[in-house]
Amino acid sequence: MSKKEMYEARTEELITPILDRRNFELVDVEYVKEGSTWYLRVYIDKEGGITSDDCADVSREMNEILDREDYVEGSYTFEVSSPGIGRPLKKEKDYIRSMGKELEIRTYRAIDREKEFYGILKAYDADTVTIEQEDGKEMVFEKSNIALIRLAFDF
Repeated sequence: MSKKEMYEARTEELITPILDRRNFELVDVEYVKEGSTWYLRVYIDKEGGITSDDCADVSREMNEILDREDYVEGSYTFEVSSPGIGRPLKKEKDYIRSMGKELEIRTYRAIDREKEFYGILKAYDADTVTIEQEDGKEMVFEKSNIALIRLAFDF
């Protein structure tokens, strides 16, 4: 297990009781480097949407635990955030929630000279995602070939 995976797993383990007490959902945990700064980010949600006060409360409580446990080497910035409107599908519950809804899928490699696809989520399993496009054509994508998958939204 890499340091990144260890930090993310330990953070998930420590923050879950905080979120459970508040009936919040853990969407994702990521440990990433942006520029010269490392970030430990937690994305949370709840029915009706998460507020900035919710994020601040969770952050305050989790910061105390991070200071006490001190399991992340070096300096980093800890953030608690909403997953936002462009929330990616990562866990099975995300796929269940998105069945029958329109998705945006971006692939690592072009398929028929395209890398961006839209369609209604029809099926998924551990390895694949199936969408039905506007013309009725079904497309099956290997999850390993998907760079991004999220609900489609119009502006």
